[in-house]
Amino acid sequence: MGQEPVTMSARELDRLEVVRRVLERSLTQVKAAELMGLCVRQVRRLVCQCELRGPAGLVSGKRGRPSNRRLPAELKAEALALVRERHADFGPTLAQEKLVEQHQVQVSKETLRKWLSEAGIWLSRRDRRRTAHQPRHRRECLGELVQIDGCDHDWFKERGERCALLVYVDDATGRIMELRFVKSESAFDYFPATESYLKRHGNHSRPSTR
Repeated sequence: MGQEPVTMSARELDRLEVVRRVLERSLTQVKAAELMGLCVRQVRRLVCQCELRGPAGLVSGKRGRPSNRRLPAELKAEALALVRERHADFGPTLAQEKLVEQHQVQVSKETLRKWLSEAGIWLSRRDRRRTAHQPRHRRECLGELVQIDGCDHDWFKERGERCALLVYVDDATGRIMELRFVKSESAFDYFPATESYLKRHGNHSRPSTR
């Protein structure tokens, strides 16, 4: 029965030629080691492998096998799922810290950065600049759309307690329609602020939270 064909890289083919010359005794093992950048012991091992198995003895035994350093697919899937569910607003660095601290998922920052980018969960600054956004034109009439936003801040420093400021802004004109300081940005605080806005400007406006 004939030998099965052997697939060899260019480097392995070069080594085969050098080993063949050693076997023919036209080249010493010391000189072969210099040519291949190996030590004499490694050359001796290659010569023995070639004598026993032919050219196949010079083919790397790791070819076709998954790298020992490759992380399991299950780990990648778990990491991406956790980031999507718990840390979608975080960048790769902070997300990696949370994975390690809270979920005991060990993955490097650069590996996670690559995974997140491939999955479309995170975009680099360069990619974000490439993303085109269709501008939203302002409404035409006063009161057609009112944007509502709230901001929790130490507004009064040492002169009062920390509180939230609710702001009602008309989209068409940019005019501030209502301002109110409240204890917290909650539905119970938005209700009286909205009621005050409607009493002052009428019920034809359509407030919208951002």
